[in-house]
Amino acid sequence: MIHVQHLTKTYEDLRRGRFRAVDQVSFTVRPGEIFGLLGPNGAGKTTVLRILSTVLRPSSGIATIDGYDVAYEPAEVRRRIGFVSNNTAIYDRMTAWEMVEYFGKLHGMTNETLDERLEKLFEQLRMNEFRDVPGGKMSTGMRQKVSIARALVHDPPVLIFDEATLGLDVLVARNLLEVIRDLRMAGKCLIFSTHIMSEVERLCDRIAIMHQGRILDTGTLGELTSRHQEDNFEELFFSLLSAHENERHTIDESDDSSSAVMEAVR
Repeated sequence: MIHVQHLTKTYEDLRRGRFRAVDQVSFTVRPGEIFGLLGPNGAGKTTVLRILSTVLRPSSGIATIDGYDVAYEPAEVRRRIGFVSNNTAIYDRMTAWEMVEYFGKLHGMTNETLDERLEKLFEQLRMNEFRDVPGGKMSTGMRQKVSIARALVHDPPVLIFDEATLGLDVLVARNLLEVIRDLRMAGKCLIFSTHIMSEVERLCDRIAIMHQGRILDTGTLGELTSRHQEDNFEELFFSLLSAHENERHTIDESDDSSSAVMEAVR
């Protein structure tokens, strides 16, 4: 299970001063569930996922994976997650088999267990035809499959997909979504981050709509459309984003007015 409560990540920006990339984000993801993080580029999705994968430390708030705190027990968290993005590096001189095998050994898997796991993964992901192809000669689709196998090799209970279909052709992207569905059926706990609405509509059990570092609403597709009285999910999405931007613009104007009053008083 993934549990996130009031997660916040703040940066110092030379132009904007203190900037919140993630602002009081909270959600829970259960085993056997695909939780979609939907939002435009820059919404804060990747920052949330980097915190969950222990790459970044939160400024405040709590995030736990399988009961382990991402900030204080990172080694235990890493044993329990697999992370797939659209730009995971692949070593040019290692074959697909060698690459996945290498990461299995990093996770402490025995040779016997690892060989059995590799055979199963390469069959499941249809990778046998390029198992001996070096990374430097792989297509984009091949490289993405290696990234997925690398994330799955130690059979983690939690899987994180960050814009994983970006740049893939239609057939490879479709195959990836099928793999993610199979992982849900196997009881895995999954987060799927994307800015493509059709993917979350087809794939996700629950959806969090994220914009400017905040989650605007969370629920199943049916709950969201019912709550906002909008059958068209695309219209619902842009309506929420627009309302949030207008709200923040109003707050910013109010803050500017208050500052001007205080300055006049001085």
